[in-house]
Amino acid sequence: MRNEPLPPDVVAGSPAGRATLSSRAGALDGPRQEPGSLIDKYGRRVSYIRLSITDRCDFRCNYCMAEEMTFLPRAQVLTLEECLRVVSTFVELGVSKVRVTGGEPLLRHNVVWLLERIARLPGLRELVMTTNGSQLERFAPTLRAAGVGRINVSLDTLQPERFRQITRVGDLTKVLRGLDAAQAAGFDRVKINTVMIRKLNDDELMDLVDFAVGRGIDISFIEQMPLGDVGDARDNRFFSSDEALARLQTRHVLVPSAESSGGPARYWRIPGQQTRVGFISPHSHNFCDSCNRVRITARGELYPCLGSNDAVQLLPVLRAHPAEQQPLRAAIIDGMGIKARSHDFGSQMNSPQVVRFMSMTGG
Repeated sequence: MRNEPLPPDVVAGSPAGRATLSSRAGALDGPRQEPGSLIDKYGRRVSYIRLSITDRCDFRCNYCMAEEMTFLPRAQVLTLEECLRVVSTFVELGVSKVRVTGGEPLLRHNVVWLLERIARLPGLRELVMTTNGSQLERFAPTLRAAGVGRINVSLDTLQPERFRQITRVGDLTKVLRGLDAAQAAGFDRVKINTVMIRKLNDDELMDLVDFAVGRGIDISFIEQMPLGDVGDARDNRFFSSDEALARLQTRHVLVPSAESSGGPARYWRIPGQQTRVGFISPHSHNFCDSCNRVRITARGELYPCLGSNDAVQLLPVLRAHPAEQQPLRAAIIDGMGIKARSHDFGSQMNSPQVVRFMSMTGG
């Protein structure tokens, strides 16, 4: 049965009508949608979703959000039950990996309730979480027991004062205790994510790798992305993966690896060590041709591409059809039609076309 066209208020973009037409054209011109799978009009199979369960965070990282933020009222945020419905539907459609993000996801009340139920979904291969680490000391054992397999912790510096400068309010010692707790909890893998910022933390890249090696954990270096107006001259702060790799190779032998964690990171190995060193390079090495991901924001917006403003609004579908699954399935499948071929972050550094903050999209 063909899906009925989505109403205009369900598809958001620039403009809404174009997004709706793009979606319908993709459904007609692209590969046929196989039962139990999500394939966009360029033939890419979506197997991985990143679900933000809150836009709130107890840090104010200067590359992620403004210092003074206005957060969403509760009525505009997906309930945990709605989060579960969304994830369940994606898994029924063939998604096998779910990453729970925020904001800071561990600030969401009853988050463990949600994680336990996601982890039990038939067909789900992996449940992972990204956190700033501030609440991890308290939550790590419970997260592991709930079924979270891997944990990523954002860590951009090992210097307490610099950590406060980047996060504006954060306490490095709490994050380090959270890492201790995560390692003690026995997750399959623990990784730290570092956003590279020239003249702010690029002098610490080698120290951060040594830190990861000393703990036997992974590390990924991320090129800064132009999302939201953070009042910063990003062109002057951009630091590429190629520069980072060249600098790290002055201290470590790095061997390219074909390993994948199911996301955009490309990994290198240090012989004789457990640590994998990854690079996420949306500017210098566009990985759009193999993109297998979509994002769902805390207010139920399905963004098939991080670098695009086009989105499908799932929240009105959920609330208009609380007892029906087919309208939600149709909206999700329709969303594959507006997944862009690629993004263009390189031309957007100081004048981003994507105006939402990273904290609003989900890290």
